[in-house]
Amino acid sequence: MLGSPVAHSLSPVLHGAAYAALGLDGWTYERVECDADALPGLVGGLGEEWVGLSVTMPGKRAALAVASSASERARRLGVANTLVRAGGGWRADCTDVDGVAGALRAAGVRSVPGGTADAVLLGAGGTASAAVGALHDLGSEAVTVVVRDPARAAATLEVAGSYGMAHRAVRFDEVREEDLARAGALVNTTPSGSVDGELAARLVGALPPWAVVLDAVYHPWPTPLAAAAAERVLAVATGLDMLLHQAFGQVEQFTGRSAPRAAMHAALVRATGFEVRSP
Repeated sequence: MLGSPVAHSLSPVLHGAAYAALGLDGWTYERVECDADALPGLVGGLGEEWVGLSVTMPGKRAALAVASSASERARRLGVANTLVRAGGGWRADCTDVDGVAGALRAAGVRSVPGGTADAVLLGAGGTASAAVGALHDLGSEAVTVVVRDPARAAATLEVAGSYGMAHRAVRFDEVREEDLARAGALVNTTPSGSVDGELAARLVGALPPWAVVLDAVYHPWPTPLAAAAAERVLAVATGLDMLLHQAFGQVEQFTGRSAPRAAMHAALVRATGFEVRSP
């Protein structure tokens, strides 16, 4: 796992449980402190015994740039969280899409009765781009990106446009009730503390009763957004759900074998004490 900071990452819990369940006793998975500038040199110096790398912030764009080949979705999103040994180089992918889609599916996301649900997305960073890909895969045809400065949402809107999704960016004080009322999913990718209780209540209060709320933050928990959703008895997914579901694809690409999903789920629950939505 490459990232900075990376000491808090729970990915070793998931990968360690997977390799043990698969009987891969000689395999290891470690955290390595590495920022975007250092990533090309570190990856370029790795020997053939390295079969795969997970990449978290701030190196996801650098991971795509260092790869000799990439999946279609990684190219479209402009970021990669997965590097897999491919011949003499590395192949890039973005299993973050699977993480968001899997978390929303496990929480029960579905289309609006009689039509396809729109989505509301808070934030416009790398995780937001992956969320757009996931929302498209789940059937969303339109996304409203809510940010503090709409000018910073250009990359996320470009991704939405590439999928043929209707898209617009608005400030937090401009989001319309009709946008929220059509949303089958509200996805928050902003940092902890960005959405306070008053804002959370306003956003969640306008959602339809079938909407699912996904908050990428999982500590401290519950977040104001999750608390507001619970008050309305809406389904809620967390960053831990995302972490679990994105790890399945990484394990399968690294090992060439089916991910032991039950073992990985159980290990994450033991390590955190939180309820995590299983596949």
